[in-house]
Amino acid sequence: MRALDRKMLRDLRRIWAQTLAIALVLGCGVMVLVGAQATQTTLIQTQAAYYERHRFADVFAGATRAPADVVQAASLIPGVAQVEGRIGFQAVLDIDGMAEPATGRILSLPAAGPGLNLPLVRRGRLPDPDQPDEVALSEPFAEIHGLTPGSRFRGVLNGHLRDLIVTGWVLSPEFIYTMPPGAMMPDDRRFGLIWMTEPAAAAAMDMAGAVNEVSLRLTRGADERAVIAALDSLLDPYGGTGAHGRDQQVSHAFLDGELQQLGAMAAFMPPIFLIVAAFLVNMVLGRLIAMERAQIGLMKALGYGRREIAGHYLKLALLIGVIGVVAGWVFGWWIADAMIGLYGDFFRFPFIIRDWGTQALVISALLGMATVVLGGMRAIWSSLKLPPAEAMQPPAPPSFARGRADRWLAALKLRQTTMMIFRSILRWPGRAAITLFGVSASVGVLVMSYFMFDAVDRLADSVFQQANRQQVTLMLDRARPDAAVQDALSQPGVLHAEGAYAMPVRAVNGHRNRLTALQGHFAGAELARLVDDAGRVVEPGPAGLVLPEMLARALDIRVGEVLRLEMLAPPRAVLNLPVTDIIAQGMGQEAHISAVALFAAMDIAPQVNMIHLGVQSDRMADLNAAIKETPAVAGLSDWAEVRRQFDATLSENLLTMVGIYTVIGVLIAVGVVYNAARIQLSERSYELASLRVLGFSRAEVGYVLVGEMMLLTLLAIPLGWVAGYWLAVGLVGAMSTDMFQIPFYITRRTFALAALAVFLAALGSVLMVRRRLDRVDLATALKARE
Repeated sequence: MRALDRKMLRDLRRIWAQTLAIALVLGCGVMVLVGAQATQTTLIQTQAAYYERHRFADVFAGATRAPADVVQAASLIPGVAQVEGRIGFQAVLDIDGMAEPATGRILSLPAAGPGLNLPLVRRGRLPDPDQPDEVALSEPFAEIHGLTPGSRFRGVLNGHLRDLIVTGWVLSPEFIYTMPPGAMMPDDRRFGLIWMTEPAAAAAMDMAGAVNEVSLRLTRGADERAVIAALDSLLDPYGGTGAHGRDQQVSHAFLDGELQQLGAMAAFMPPIFLIVAAFLVNMVLGRLIAMERAQIGLMKALGYGRREIAGHYLKLALLIGVIGVVAGWVFGWWIADAMIGLYGDFFRFPFIIRDWGTQALVISALLGMATVVLGGMRAIWSSLKLPPAEAMQPPAPPSFARGRADRWLAALKLRQTTMMIFRSILRWPGRAAITLFGVSASVGVLVMSYFMFDAVDRLADSVFQQANRQQVTLMLDRARPDAAVQDALSQPGVLHAEGAYAMPVRAVNGHRNRLTALQGHFAGAELARLVDDAGRVVEPGPAGLVLPEMLARALDIRVGEVLRLEMLAPPRAVLNLPVTDIIAQGMGQEAHISAVALFAAMDIAPQVNMIHLGVQSDRMADLNAAIKETPAVAGLSDWAEVRRQFDATLSENLLTMVGIYTVIGVLIAVGVVYNAARIQLSERSYELASLRVLGFSRAEVGYVLVGEMMLLTLLAIPLGWVAGYWLAVGLVGAMSTDMFQIPFYITRRTFALAALAVFLAALGSVLMVRRRLDRVDLATALKARE
């Protein structure tokens, strides 16, 4: 082994603690990059394989009732490779052991067997075409209720109570993410998918020779927009509700949104850690080179060239980088495995094609090595400039001429040890700035992380306390006169009832269009209100629209502009209405209008297709039993259960994510403060030993070291608050999707918790170094200057 390599290993052993601190910070950045990209790549490859193997459709459309011949007509549209029609509808289910009613979506199976969105049988078999009461269930729903093949349950199908027999469990690429109507989270206990033979579904809905849903698979290179336009024209006479691509298919859209968020995480977070790591490398390597100034001069005198000396210190930096990168890879894979497990609770894939993020490994290795090289170049360059004779001499002592700042400090009549703290910061502002930057970055990461709790709390308060104050929402099988609201008041335990009406529309602004719903709001509604994320109750104007920000952004429309709404249900009118308000709304993409204005534009009497109920809590069981026997109800939402699902799902994910980022933020603070304190102790050992000789106590000498680090920490905290605020703003933009937008809201508690966590981490780090001060040999420290 070469002499310089042996020296490098000795140096690494001597600064092992600082090396570990730098490697942990660098490893955090690598971990986030590898973990997010490995998870994203795994999900993308699994999704693509699942879609391909089970022929997931490219275009979807619905209609009120279309003749089966439209399937053949749709196959003639240019760019269409395959078409399949089916019958789909909602049903209320009565499951043994479940007091409240469940909701099911019935899907017909073509007599010749499905050709698109192929169901994957996981247990049992598909229904027999000759047995009209046989059905297959979605695996999560059947598993929760123990509905094994041969089990029976009851369902209200088009107003008729039917006994149904389970034949098998099924998964489908069309329902990787399954949400019940009116819900915000998957609820596999209360919502299930039911596959039924086509003759049985047609008989139940009186739709023999008809379909109400059409799916298309396109040829490679086909113009999706042209196909959608042609399909809309074909289905329009039959009550078409608007064709759309995968981007607006609920399951695919939610999965695509999660994939976008993973990509944003991989791009947004790692640069913070890499920048901090670069500064730390510069600090540690700079100090090491300064301590070895005489050795460098001796090496030059013995014939070592600049390239060899630079290579020696560069190898040391690269070795630190290798340790950080490898640690980041290991923890990144661990994080990816945990995240894939979490996503498994949401997305039902029958298999996982795991990808270890080869591309991410290469990118992270290159970024990690570039970080340590760039961080160490300035320090390495300084070692090359000095000629051997000058390098072997001790460095010239710094100038300590009294300046204006010293006069200001003297006027404050501070203790001598406190004066030493301030003078050290003022004499070496660059070193202090690095510490300030690192600690403020740590605070910023924690503010950004804890902000998620505030945002979710604000979102939950807006959705469950301000906007939806009802206990139950009933979805009716069809629009009914508003007298149905009075009928609902006669149900057991119902104290209040309010009607609501929503219809499917296509919102068009120039070349942009979006399938959405238009909700009519009745004046004086108290149970279900339109509320923005700040808790402001919004009343739609007499003749204008209120749009959520996500929908307005997708349509590129502003307040005062006119939006075209094409109704996709009778009377299928076209409305051109001004946008009177755009509100921040984390969940929901519906357009809102006054019910009076909506029914006037439709030229019909007021109707309702949803009813919101306020119910006595001790009468919920009676109400659930009555709803199971009510043919007019096609589904329902129990808002207490929706809230429970919301809390359970987000709490688990948030605690995991915030826990990870808390560790990362604390590691940054520890790495920065520990390195800075070790360098301070090394550089000022002569001064601190002199104080002990002059009669200062250990506590007073330790105060100089601890006081400077904690003062810099206190100064960095407000800077970290500002950084965290803008990091949270950036996170909102990066993580928001077309389906979900994080509300921006930060409480004082978040700033306080972030500051406290970093303060304690910094204090612990500097006290670890403070213990080393007690072990410094005074004679050795004083001789170091001789």
